[in-house]
Amino acid sequence: MPKLIILGSSNAIPDKDHENTHMVIVGKERAVLVDCVSNPILRLPQAGVKLDAITDIILTHFHPDHVSGVPLLLMNMWLMGRRKPLNVYGLHHTLDRMEDLMSSYSWDEWPGFFPVAFFRLPMQELSQVLECDEFRVLASPVHHMIPAIGLRVEFKKSKQSLAYSCDTEPCDEVIHLAEGADVLIHEAAGAFIGHSSAAQAGEMARQAEAGALILIHYPTGKYASGDLAAEARERFEGPVRLAEDFMEIEF
Repeated sequence: MPKLIILGSSNAIPDKDHENTHMVIVGKERAVLVDCVSNPILRLPQAGVKLDAITDIILTHFHPDHVSGVPLLLMNMWLMGRRKPLNVYGLHHTLDRMEDLMSSYSWDEWPGFFPVAFFRLPMQELSQVLECDEFRVLASPVHHMIPAIGLRVEFKKSKQSLAYSCDTEPCDEVIHLAEGADVLIHEAAGAFIGHSSAAQAGEMARQAEAGALILIHYPTGKYASGDLAAEARERFEGPVRLAEDFMEIEF
């Protein structure tokens, strides 16, 4: 059955137990990496996902704690002999900068490099990103410091769904993404520009009538403080938990 694996749960400052926030959706035919940080050649095998199994990458926005691993991933795939195509999805703002970044590494001169296709998504709510036999992925713009997208994943066989807020202030777009979702994965970096507190995440889950709330992109290590799950429960009556690295959610 398809599942989502949390590869990292920290905000922009990770610690030894919490990598920057990113995750992977794993099905029989597709494995979709949502953001790409650190060195994926190390992280993915720890999660039981083969590097060559990755078919798609969705980049939510162009901040280093969400895209820093892309050049290493592409280079390692190439050096390990990948030949099959890789699809990369994101907003124009994100992919234009990613292509510029890869150009600085002269990737067009890497001999025998495998095909990489960039798919630019519109700044429209619930735009389809990709679809396969097991699930489909939708995206909506959210309210961050730069253009960013949240996601909704609908699993066909189980009729279940999950939503991911990405980095965002509370906004109607997240409520629409998460409407009736079985699980809302919402950031809890804090109540400042471009981000949300745990209590605000709870409010988003309540308004969306989500089944459960998982808090992610929260302060870790010496920057951690308070009981974030308890703060969220003040606004949301459903199950609440903190995301942890390598947590798996099956659908």
